[in-house]
Amino acid sequence: MDGLLLVDKPAGPTSHDVVERMRRILREPRIGHTGTLDPAATGLLPLVVGRATRLARFLSASDKSYEAAIRLGVTTATGDAGGESAGPPYVGPLPLRDAIDRALNAFRGTYPQRPPAFSAKRIAGQRSYKIARRARSSPDEGALPVQAAAVNVTAHTIDLVAYESDTLTLRLDVSAGFYVRSLAHDLGQHLGPGAHLVTLRRTRAGAFTVDDAIPLAIAEQQPERAVAAVVPMAGMLANWSSVVLSAEGVRRALNGRDLGPGDIQRTFGSGIFAARPSFAHVRLVDDAGELIGIGEPANTPGLLHPSVVLR
Repeated sequence: MDGLLLVDKPAGPTSHDVVERMRRILREPRIGHTGTLDPAATGLLPLVVGRATRLARFLSASDKSYEAAIRLGVTTATGDAGGESAGPPYVGPLPLRDAIDRALNAFRGTYPQRPPAFSAKRIAGQRSYKIARRARSSPDEGALPVQAAAVNVTAHTIDLVAYESDTLTLRLDVSAGFYVRSLAHDLGQHLGPGAHLVTLRRTRAGAFTVDDAIPLAIAEQQPERAVAAVVPMAGMLANWSSVVLSAEGVRRALNGRDLGPGDIQRTFGSGIFAARPSFAHVRLVDDAGELIGIGEPANTPGLLHPSVVLR
């Protein structure tokens, strides 16, 4: 079994929990996820199955969409509702909707974002959340770094869709690596009263939406539906440029040899054999449309190198 299984994760289990449960259900040890969802978060969790695990890094790099609820007036240690309050609650007047929307302009576009201390980011080989827990339980070790360095992220859109009482609802289209918990915390600091993430639901990852996903409970109760829901590898990364290999091109790709125009029957996407191609990777498919692997510009200009081979 090789392909992509789209799971609608409920609140509670970690992403790794979902992977372990699906390994038992599908009786397939080669399963991984393509972008962590916090335990309290729900929504789309794409799982790569079998040989498709070799494509995980490409799927992890795709843009994501979320629906988020953020509560103003309370800052928490973890940035979400599961953390302890960090300081006393805010007692002043909360900002008006127009002020919140203007404040969100600081987070629209590309900017440096610091991941939450309680995250799966690695610092010197250790998970950030483990370092943060140790620092909190052992104040004398306060010199330990508890946050990863800021990295550039992009919010393509942040729409304020509702604001009731002290809670605002956002819809976001963001780059890979964007932490909505960090946005909630940073927005609260920017506005003054503090804030934390209350709920988060991932609605899209790359070309796939949560409407395409199977609920985890259904997958566990009816494994045959989970098997039927697996997207074949030929349907993965479908928005990429593709090259259709000749029989000789397939043979060369499977042997890890560079590919030239003579190995290609046809292409879908411009500039593939340009001296300075605009793409980073392309899909390599055979004449039947099956995904053979992933190609990238070779060291020799005008050639493709099969950097991932799936057979």
